[in-house]
Amino acid sequence: MENLGRGVVAVRSSATEVLVSWRLLGLDPDGIGFNVYRSSAGSNYHRINDEVITDRTNFVDTGADLTKRNAYRVRPVIDGKEGAASGSFLLTAAHAQEPAVRLPLRAGGPVKFVWVGDLDGDGEYDYVLDRQTSPQSIEAYKGDGTFLWSVDMGPNSRNQGNIEGGSSTIDVGNWDGVTVYDFDSDGRAEIALRIADGVTFGDGQTFTYSDDTHQFIAILDGRTGASRATAPVPDDYLSDGPLYARFGVGYLDGSTPSLVSFMKNRQDGGDFNAVIAAWQFDGTDLTRQWKWLRGDQNMADGHNTRAIDVDGNGTDEIAEIGFALNGDGTLRYSLADEGIQHGDRFDIAKMDPDRPGLQGYGVQQDNPSGLREYYYDARNGTMQWQHIEDGVADVGRGMAADVDARHAGMEVWSFSGLYNAPTNRLTEPDSSLAPWPQLGLWWDGDTTRELLNNGKFEKWDPENPAASNSLPRLLTTSEFGAVDASQSVQPTFVGDVLGDWREEAVYTNAAYDELIIFTTDRPSDTRLYTLAHNPAYRNAMTFKGYMQSHHVDYFLGAGMTAPPRPNIRYAGS
Repeated sequence: MENLGRGVVAVRSSATEVLVSWRLLGLDPDGIGFNVYRSSAGSNYHRINDEVITDRTNFVDTGADLTKRNAYRVRPVIDGKEGAASGSFLLTAAHAQEPAVRLPLRAGGPVKFVWVGDLDGDGEYDYVLDRQTSPQSIEAYKGDGTFLWSVDMGPNSRNQGNIEGGSSTIDVGNWDGVTVYDFDSDGRAEIALRIADGVTFGDGQTFTYSDDTHQFIAILDGRTGASRATAPVPDDYLSDGPLYARFGVGYLDGSTPSLVSFMKNRQDGGDFNAVIAAWQFDGTDLTRQWKWLRGDQNMADGHNTRAIDVDGNGTDEIAEIGFALNGDGTLRYSLADEGIQHGDRFDIAKMDPDRPGLQGYGVQQDNPSGLREYYYDARNGTMQWQHIEDGVADVGRGMAADVDARHAGMEVWSFSGLYNAPTNRLTEPDSSLAPWPQLGLWWDGDTTRELLNNGKFEKWDPENPAASNSLPRLLTTSEFGAVDASQSVQPTFVGDVLGDWREEAVYTNAAYDELIIFTTDRPSDTRLYTLAHNPAYRNAMTFKGYMQSHHVDYFLGAGMTAPPRPNIRYAGS
């Protein structure tokens, strides 16, 4: 996995205070501590904490002269010996009091998605984003906002229909066709991009082919946007037109990252073809490992794909809402016999801290049985419970998160009430009182999860339950100039990219010339290694679809035990 730096970030949390936070890395020794240093107006760095910090990875600076610029960095302390300084973060003079980092962008069109990866190998995350123009494009920026390159998706990205679009169209509906990761483990991230005739790469070279229907996958150099390798997309269903795609990453063999793609197109009669395929990039060649064709099998898909090690054997599986594949592309299980069909959302996580393995939760769209939601063993598909109601309903949202510390494990909910997943019991008797089931966000410093919906950071208070439109508000993104992106309610990205283990939410401003990265301004006495070094969570950061919450592979919630050290090694080591 990525050889990350400390990700130091500082935000002005009050008129007189600055919250500084940094990463605990996945392979840091248990006894590691930290010292925090500040440089004011370019002066020498001075330590600002009295005792070595060992119980958290954030610090409130109450002594800074905020009329001047202040730079912060940290040094690790192991066995009483101070190590090398981290990279620094600069808080400008008279900086605004806001929980956000702002990066400049070039002028351009609306942005739907942002991806992160260490493009230049400095140990910190950089940013890749789309431009929803005609034709479309993608752009790359360093972590400080320095523009790197752009790719023109060409004339075959002008047709941006949600179901049957152009052969190089990206990021429409629940489709993307882009992801960012260090595929060859050389310490620098690449971009995987679905392309067709007429795409112009970051170095000015144009990809050409004899027709507009055949599609390819290109691996781009993260520093230049130049193509390093290409491979054809499966053409089994070429007669039905281009395939839309969802891209992500999984470690299907346990050691080497694979590009995972779920692809579909529509037949003339209205049914859909579906393909799942995996590729590996070795630094020179992009090689397809396998492909899986759904054909006429009853295997329900949804609007998101997950790559996660469901059985704990060290290799990732690929899960859809109604089935799962092993890492070699063979079928692991199907939920068809349990009556599961298409639905919009599903989660796989450690929802029950007392049950072996991971659990799954999903919702249904117009299931004729009246099935609304279900909970199952993600290792083998064994159903644990289902909620069936009268009539048929399109349950368009569903979510899993620990939002009630009174009950062990996670809660799950759609629109039938807030349930504790392990016990299948309502945690709130009035089923009309529940959070809106959109996205989870670790933000305020405790281990229960906050909620993110339509630019509102909210907190469920089980002692004072409320309707979904009346929850206590922690932050409103529009007050800081941010605008929603996909589905008109979503950020462009959510994930742990800066500072301690808590999550950032990335937006743009209304002019689309600035990234606004919301990062917490609240101290926390919880110390966890960066979520980006948890394999399940980092995989989830690479997937889009209809954006859904990311999960680690251990129970992160109230009453949790310390997570085990992740079984990883750093790229390049």
